[in-house]
Amino acid sequence: MKRTERHHLKENEFVHWVTELTEWYEANKNLALYGGVAIVLVAVAVGGTVVYRQNAASNANRMLAEAMVIAESPVMPPSAVEAGKAPIQAPGTYPTDKARLEAAAPKLLATAEMYPAQDAGLIARYRLAAALVAIGRNAEGIQRYNEVAEKSTGLYQVMAKMGIADAQITAGQYDQAITSLKVLAQQTTEETPVDGVLMQLGRAYKLAGKTEDARKTFKRVTEEFAQSPYAAVARAEMESLQTGSWPANDRCQTQAGRVIKDGAPRCRLATWRRTGSR
Repeated sequence: MKRTERHHLKENEFVHWVTELTEWYEANKNLALYGGVAIVLVAVAVGGTVVYRQNAASNANRMLAEAMVIAESPVMPPSAVEAGKAPIQAPGTYPTDKARLEAAAPKLLATAEMYPAQDAGLIARYRLAAALVAIGRNAEGIQRYNEVAEKSTGLYQVMAKMGIADAQITAGQYDQAITSLKVLAQQTTEETPVDGVLMQLGRAYKLAGKTEDARKTFKRVTEEFAQSPYAAVARAEMESLQTGSWPANDRCQTQAGRVIKDGAPRCRLATWRRTGSR
């Protein structure tokens, strides 16, 4: 077939298609109109949803940031301005860690409740749980950790489960913590820091008086995760088990930022770190 003939054929096919479309429109004006309106409405709805989600995320992040400003505020005692007058607390500071966490808790809760599906809402709920445990409200803290675990997947869920075990250790519920951590240590997902979980498990065993189980767990860290930052800590723990003392050059830090004396049950192993001094 010649090129000119193929060109005319394509033109005829296009004209035929346009003719059929025109005839269909004339016979179905109302349907076409409604369909066009529906398409426009769907486009508006999709666009509105995107804008709403962007605004929600922005508001959630703002509320979380405001709460974290309080939670991370400097802790310092009130200063006396003049003799004979009551000391004055400097603006933006709190006299104790407990005071600032109690001040931050309502804002963290508000963020979590208003934006439960946003990342900022999940982070707020997690930080709220950690704060509650840090100020001694363990039962409430565990409840909030459980909510994070139920509402999330991946890293958030893993960290929430580790938080529950941490709260159980803080409360002296070592057997419950050990059971939770043993299950968590068997997970092989990318989000699960197995070395950190094993460190927390080893400390739970140690606090429960199960020295041999603790030694085996710390040994796993040194052998299976030789390149982990926890490997050196695990070796120090194994040495301390032989002497019956806590590592001399280590201390641990809670999620809330407070440094606790060596060996205290409130130490969170996921943030346990070498410091080189007491």
